[in-house]
Amino acid sequence: MGTVLDSHFLALTAIVTIGYQFLFFVVTAFLRFDKVTDFAGSTNFVILAILTLCVRGVWHFRQVVLSLLVVAWGLRLGLFLLMRILNWGEDRRFDDMRNNLGKLAVFWIFQAVWVWTVSLPVTIVNASDMNPGVKAQDIIGWIMWVVGFSVEATADQQKLQFKNSPGNRGNWCNVGLWKFSRHPNYFGEILLWWGIFVASTPVLEGAEWLVVVGPAFLTLLLLFISGIPLLEDSSDKRFGTRADYLLYKKVTSPLVPLPPTVYGELPAWLKTYFLFEFPMYNRSLPQGERSNWCRRSAGRTGKAD
Repeated sequence: MGTVLDSHFLALTAIVTIGYQFLFFVVTAFLRFDKVTDFAGSTNFVILAILTLCVRGVWHFRQVVLSLLVVAWGLRLGLFLLMRILNWGEDRRFDDMRNNLGKLAVFWIFQAVWVWTVSLPVTIVNASDMNPGVKAQDIIGWIMWVVGFSVEATADQQKLQFKNSPGNRGNWCNVGLWKFSRHPNYFGEILLWWGIFVASTPVLEGAEWLVVVGPAFLTLLLLFISGIPLLEDSSDKRFGTRADYLLYKKVTSPLVPLPPTVYGELPAWLKTYFLFEFPMYNRSLPQGERSNWCRRSAGRTGKAD
């Protein structure tokens, strides 16, 4: 293994990530310019992939492929989010942070942790001297990445076009992939990063298998913290009194794309335990609608009230 501070490049990537995010934190905090936030996060992945690939000086096929996949994802997402925020204006996530340095610092620290942790599989692969031939795990992981990348990119573009259409103002996106999932872009992102992990497994040994924390962290983050819960809360507050929105939410999977005619007929326990339809995603519905939702869910399980 090449050695830069440590043989697995963990210290190197941590230092680079902290420095890169601190730079953009300063820009945001003191220049009051927060349009580069998502760009800073996405491009940090690109920097780590290229850095860990180059510092060894010897490149194996698997390392090159995984690094290129991360670079493609990071550049596509970073440029998309940058152009979107430049078009839309201010990032509303920072409305209650711009005058609170502590909250702003916590956000940037969390973003640094996110980048470093999720990058772990490609970091460890690029630090490894092992070079087994192409395995089934590689093929499966690459396919997962291609599908996930395609879904995320397509969903992002469909939602952008929907929101840019004047006739869709005041409505939620329910076209294209959004007919089959309330958050298809997150499904794609989760799938592609699990694909990166699967493709990294042929070179993992011993404690290196702990890099599974990367995609697991991303999944938990989007399911329970900063992804789906926040967007569900926002949509429920805006549209929660509309019958057509409640019907859309009832028959549309929160994450895994499924035909509405199928998802709408599934029992509540199956939706909760296998398709991520958690009660927390309904917490911002008006009280009456939330109660009705709970009664309908109980009815789907065959249990009495």
